[in-house]
Amino acid sequence: MEGKYCGPRKKRGWRGLAAAAYVLLAVACSAVMHRHLRRESLDRAEERLVSMCEERARMLQEQFGVTVNHVHALAILISTFHYEKFPSAIDQETFAKYTGRTSFERPLLNGVAYAHRVFHHEREMFESQQGWIMNTMKRELAPPQIEYAPVIFSQDTVSYLARIDMMSGEEDRENILRARTTGKAVLTNPFRLLGSNHLGVVLTFAVYRPDLPADASVEQRVEATIGYLGGAFDVESLVENLLSKLAGNQDIVVNVYDVTNASEAMVLYGPPSLEDQVPLLHVSMLDFGDPFRKHEMRCRYREKPPMPWSAITNPLGTFVIWMLVGYIICAAWSRYDKVSEDCRKMEELKTQAEAADVAKSQFLATVSHEIRTPMNGVLGMLDMLLGTDLTMTQKDYAQTAQMCGRALITLINDVLDRAKIEAGKLELEAVPFDLRSLMDDVISLFSSKSREKCIELAVFVCDDVPKVVLGDPWRFRQILTNLVGNAVKFTERGHVFVRVSLAENSNVEANQVIHGNMNGKDGKVESTTNGAFNTLSGFEAADRRNNWQYFKLLLSDKESLLDDLDGENSDQNDSDRVTLAISIEDTGVGIPLQAQDRVFTPFMQADSSTSRNYGGTGIGLSISKCLAELMGGQISFTSRPFVGSTFTFSATLKRSYKDTSADSNRSLAETLPDAFKGMKAILVDGRPVRSAVTRYHLKRLGIIVQVVNNMSAGLKAFSGQNGATISREKATMLFIERDFWRPETDVHLLNRLRGQKNGQLSDAPKVVLLVTSEADKDKYGSIFDIVMCKPLRASTIASCIQQLLKVEMPERKENQNRPSFLRSLLVGKNILVVDDNKVNLRVAAAALKKYGAKVHCVESGKDAVSLLQPPHSFDACFMDVQMPEMDGFEATRKIREMEMKANEERKNKLALIEGSTFVECHLPVLAMTADVIQATYEECIKSGMNGYVSKPFDEEQLYQAVSRLVVGTTDSAV
Repeated sequence: MEGKYCGPRKKRGWRGLAAAAYVLLAVACSAVMHRHLRRESLDRAEERLVSMCEERARMLQEQFGVTVNHVHALAILISTFHYEKFPSAIDQETFAKYTGRTSFERPLLNGVAYAHRVFHHEREMFESQQGWIMNTMKRELAPPQIEYAPVIFSQDTVSYLARIDMMSGEEDRENILRARTTGKAVLTNPFRLLGSNHLGVVLTFAVYRPDLPADASVEQRVEATIGYLGGAFDVESLVENLLSKLAGNQDIVVNVYDVTNASEAMVLYGPPSLEDQVPLLHVSMLDFGDPFRKHEMRCRYREKPPMPWSAITNPLGTFVIWMLVGYIICAAWSRYDKVSEDCRKMEELKTQAEAADVAKSQFLATVSHEIRTPMNGVLGMLDMLLGTDLTMTQKDYAQTAQMCGRALITLINDVLDRAKIEAGKLELEAVPFDLRSLMDDVISLFSSKSREKCIELAVFVCDDVPKVVLGDPWRFRQILTNLVGNAVKFTERGHVFVRVSLAENSNVEANQVIHGNMNGKDGKVESTTNGAFNTLSGFEAADRRNNWQYFKLLLSDKESLLDDLDGENSDQNDSDRVTLAISIEDTGVGIPLQAQDRVFTPFMQADSSTSRNYGGTGIGLSISKCLAELMGGQISFTSRPFVGSTFTFSATLKRSYKDTSADSNRSLAETLPDAFKGMKAILVDGRPVRSAVTRYHLKRLGIIVQVVNNMSAGLKAFSGQNGATISREKATMLFIERDFWRPETDVHLLNRLRGQKNGQLSDAPKVVLLVTSEADKDKYGSIFDIVMCKPLRASTIASCIQQLLKVEMPERKENQNRPSFLRSLLVGKNILVVDDNKVNLRVAAAALKKYGAKVHCVESGKDAVSLLQPPHSFDACFMDVQMPEMDGFEATRKIREMEMKANEERKNKLALIEGSTFVECHLPVLAMTADVIQATYEECIKSGMNGYVSKPFDEEQLYQAVSRLVVGTTDSAV
């Protein structure tokens, strides 16, 4: 037992010692850092002290030198205007006035005085000339001596020096003798100045004869001396004035010393002693020009430099970091086993998550199948019911039930699409399609709703957009259907306008509108004189770009394109990729500001009342955003409450140089007749944007259009009075917008127009009224030749004009009529339908028999395998995926194995017969499944199926599946 715990105890002991050593190391490192930072702080403080002290010493010397230069100049003045001048140009009064008025040049001198050099043999004559007797410093009669230096001129501030012999004082005598031998200013010991009681020194300067050479010897200078100029120098005022002008004066203490006698330094300025506790002190030598006296400036900090916070925080932070690193190491060391256990658990969780993802896909497949299977029966039976003789009430009930069923299927598709997008399993097709035809188809889906609400619904595709593009038309249509459906749903007045342009052109032109002066100074949408806005319907739009000014940029330099190019000129572009910008503008209720940030969130509505008032699940915009991103684009919107919304999305497609009308199998193009090419028409519409849209649709038919604002202008256009080019040709049609039809005046103008034409023995023009409501057809049907209800599409216009002008139209090809084409493909074909659900069997059989096929039904995969043993007489097989005993995947694999074995045997037999041709046996197998996720499609292909039809399938799906597969196998009958 003791040995059992010996190991852990020893391990804990070593860990404790290591931790203690680590802490001691951290403390030592922090202490070293603190000492280093403290030393650096003191070094920086010392450098700053040296800099400030040297600067003050330099400036003190400079100011002292300036004062000495002024005294020197005064000595030259005396030498020039007093020496040997009889009478002298300078007297006491003149000297006093001059020195008093120029005292600003010597602010540090209390006053100046001039003492004349007088020898003993000249004393009697000098005193008689001056009229007074020389005195000593003690105001006594000057005793006899070799020479004297009596003050004869003095500034008023030192007038007490008059008549005093400066040679009578011992220190003054020494200064005078030193000054005349050196030729420099000489200073005395410090003393208290009279008046200010400041410490000061006396400055003595010798005055020489003017003829003294610059390199004179000592004897020559002594012999040429004529007097002495002196002044009291206020050292305290000098230093105080200097320090007051410099920054940092409050931080340091300055002392000025006379250190001529090094053992007894005399203080000239500052406190008498330094504090011993201040470690930093700097001494700067001062040179006042006197070689016999020495001065210095001592600077120290007023207070001890504080310890910087960095010297505390940095070591403390370092210690904390050391501790944190140690804690991390210790934690990593002690929790190694726990991390290993966590890794093992993460692996298990990963496996569980992958299994959950698989389960999710299986759940979606099961739910999709279980919901779609009964819905297939419901919709199929309703379709069969509608094909029987029903009363109007019964037919209305059946149609309502069918509409609700399709709405449920749409919701299921949206939920599954969202699931496929989240799983990353949604793939896009790449087929050529006619973009303009697709846009017309989408608009037509909402034509009845727009007519009920009497709103404008229109589409416009710019000329530079390619006619045929390569992409996924069904997903593209899904985005448009969602956005246009929402726009129509939330719009009660005004318009819904869909515009398609190239993204690069859209961005450039939008920037020109936004940054230019095209919409007025305030940047709002331009309005007309009657208060309406220059938009499609005259109502204000949320996005200011979709107005007439923007349209002028989209239409500029494009009207001259030849009509027969029909957008194909852009196919000559070197780039195969083209990015389209599609905007859907409405003038509906708009989106509240607080809800705009969650517009693209799945299953979210603008507010709680939205779903109650308008219906919907809130998933359409989320799917549209994901699809746009899959197409290499993005989606955005601009919305203003009670004004409207504009949704804009982009999609990157490829240019297609293939004519889709030539592909009979998967044609998505709408062939327009060319019988109207070259016809002339006049359009009466005062709204530029709407007239451009109408002109776009007529131009696709080859009709040349002239736009006028009112009926009067239209009448002039027909009579040729306005000089328009179109008036030189015969205009056969007149299109009038309902908004610009004025019955009280325009009926008379219309009758005049018809009368003029009849008078000229020519056919009267056909008049077409464009309206937004079905009710206007009955109201104006008797006035106009035809009333055309919007939204406009080229094929509808062509049909109306053909009926109106009695134009002969070429017959369409049979394969453009899908029911006839399907019948031609399926009539007489033997088709096997496999499904365990009897209702689905009846629905599928009825749908195929409708087109003339011979249908045989079985309820299990095993029965299908038995019937399809080669050789057999079936041309195709529609097989359910999920069935008991043997599902559709396994049944298809067995069918392919039987075909492979049969083909191998036939190939070996035919190899022995010369001239025989081997045709491979391959039965087209189409999956009938309610599970439309990508995983199921991949499983279908993997098991050998040729494709699938999702339940419930309609004519479109049946057409796509049969045209893709059955046509390709008609030549390879078994």
